[in-house]
Amino acid sequence: MMLSIRQLIRSPLPSPIPTLACIRFNTTGPEQAPKKTKFGPLHDDDRIFTNLYGRHDWRLKGAQSRGDWYKTKEILLKGVDWILGEIKSSGLRGRGGAGFPTGLKWSFMNKPSDGRPKYLVVNADEGEPGTCKDREIMRHDPHKLVEGCLVAGRSMGARAAYIYIRGEFYNEASNLQVAVQEAYSAGLIGHNACGSGYDFDVFVVRGAGAYICGEETALIESIEGKQGKPRLKPPFPADVGVFGCPTTVANVETVAVAPTICRRGGSWFAGFGRERNSGTKLFNISGHVNNPCTVEEEMSIPLKELIERHAGGVTGGWDNLLAVIPGGSSTPLIPRSVCETVLMDFDALVQAQTGLGTAAIIVMDKSTDIVRAIARLIEFYKHESCGQCTPCREA
Repeated sequence: MMLSIRQLIRSPLPSPIPTLACIRFNTTGPEQAPKKTKFGPLHDDDRIFTNLYGRHDWRLKGAQSRGDWYKTKEILLKGVDWILGEIKSSGLRGRGGAGFPTGLKWSFMNKPSDGRPKYLVVNADEGEPGTCKDREIMRHDPHKLVEGCLVAGRSMGARAAYIYIRGEFYNEASNLQVAVQEAYSAGLIGHNACGSGYDFDVFVVRGAGAYICGEETALIESIEGKQGKPRLKPPFPADVGVFGCPTTVANVETVAVAPTICRRGGSWFAGFGRERNSGTKLFNISGHVNNPCTVEEEMSIPLKELIERHAGGVTGGWDNLLAVIPGGSSTPLIPRSVCETVLMDFDALVQAQTGLGTAAIIVMDKSTDIVRAIARLIEFYKHESCGQCTPCREA
């Protein structure tokens, strides 16, 4: 017999159902947000490198108008743990090729002090064929790197940063040195940096054009005035680095994004790209494309979209593509069949049996003699690397 609504309201409440007889209406737990499946294009408001093409003033006043050095004092005063927490939550991985979690790497420096000073070394010795992303930062956005050195140095309690720049980058080194001097004059670095009570110096060191000095211990040897040859490890630089002191070696792009992550939040940065492949990334696109360029894009953007959207596509059309080197000349090339769907991030490219490396994309169309191209790269490594690394040579 059906009851009216009035009767239902007036009827006594039913006795509670025994606990063991409770009905489960939701067996999946709290509703989760759907996983992100589309990556890129990056919105202009989310770009970290706002002067990548040199259209604006790269000096201090211009950099400040674009947001550099904004509330840097507040970031420094929040302390080591807060900065490291933001970097870790951002999911930032090293942008120099290895892809090691940055927050974890920087935290290795925060062991109990034994009296030795700590140092940050920035690897700006960009010598990998096809790679020129760090060059664009240093000549068009140098203050982003200088501020990044300060924030990164604070996170590890470093006394100073040494920026080791490739010898051939004359103009880039000049711009960077001007930016350092401007920062000193404005009280942003040096004694009582930004009025925070933290002392931090920045030095620019020019290399002499040796590719092998891109290896972190060879780079440290060169800074010390020695021949740039790799050291045996262990000890690792975090224990015995430059001048025998604890040192972290980091890539230019990795350091340069740190202040923006701290300002906008680690969760903001982590919102780009796939899980474990977070953030935005600078990509170089060269070779047989209609518009070679360096562009900042979201991690995990499809390779095909990256080439067609920003580089004007492959010369002769996509069907004319033969192969792509996706991460600089030391990463294995991939055929067109893989390029159709592969995503540009660490894990996807490892799965494709290559690597993201420096994200320097070299496009080869069907006119390319692959054997001749690879032989030319082998000649480069024969001249610049083979036999110079004792740990490799002696196994």
